[in-house]
Amino acid sequence: MSSQKRQKKKNNTDNQTAKNSRFLITITVLGSAGPIRFVVKEDDLVAGVIDTALKSYARGGRLPVLGSDANKFLLYCANAGSDALNPLESIGSRGGRNFVLCKKQTHPTMTEGRPEIIGRKGSGSWKAWLNKSLSFKISSH
Repeated sequence: MSSQKRQKKKNNTDNQTAKNSRFLITITVLGSAGPIRFVVKEDDLVAGVIDTALKSYARGGRLPVLGSDANKFLLYCANAGSDALNPLESIGSRGGRNFVLCKKQTHPTMTEGRPEIIGRKGSGSWKAWLNKSLSFKISSH
């Protein structure tokens, strides 16, 4: 093999290695005792990384139980701004190695929430409603 062919093959191998480079990431799950660490490829999608994190978290028997639906979670770069990563972008696109996994905030709709609260403007206070909602009935023996 000529030196020119060897050099071309080496360049192709280097390019392939650069595309498939792997690195260790750390994901902190809000409410959990410690981070999760695993190796990813630079071009892995954020959605896949969230899925892998949830599976790893469940395998470890960690609490609180999170479930397995990756669509209910957001991944944030710990060192960057406050925007969540797009699930369709590659995990290596931001250059971060430390991430935070959070459950998406859900806002109840009229059918899920308490529709009687809406439209009761002026009647009762939100503090009274909150106290009533959080009150516990303790029975005596």
